[in-house]
Amino acid sequence: MSDLFSQPLAEAALPSPGSALPPIPAKRYFTIGEVSELCGVKAHVLRYWEQEFTQLKPLKRRGNRRYYQHHEVLLVRRIRELLYDQGYTIHGARNQLSHPGNHVATPAPVAGTQSDLQAALQEIIHLLRP
Repeated sequence: MSDLFSQPLAEAALPSPGSALPPIPAKRYFTIGEVSELCGVKAHVLRYWEQEFTQLKPLKRRGNRRYYQHHEVLLVRRIRELLYDQGYTIHGARNQLSHPGNHVATPAPVAGTQSDLQAALQEIIHLLRP
């Protein structure tokens, strides 16, 4: 049985750009390692994105351990989509996030984006059910 959860964290393969990401579990806080696996981005990239995107501010507790909330995991997925799937630069992705209504130079949707949206909607439905 060689699924993603039976492998040590360092050996677990991250999804390639454009591949389907796993659903986000119904939890309040996620460690940087969990966010790394859920979003297909390595931990050092997440730490770098914290410096580049002011909206991304995980809670830091004792020992500078980062704890991400659900909305921040969704934000990381959006940043990943803009950078990896749609080809934006860091500056362009930052502009897209700060001006979401600006669709002047938005590239056409990429395959896989719809499945990400469906997964996010399923997670929202799951969270809203009593």
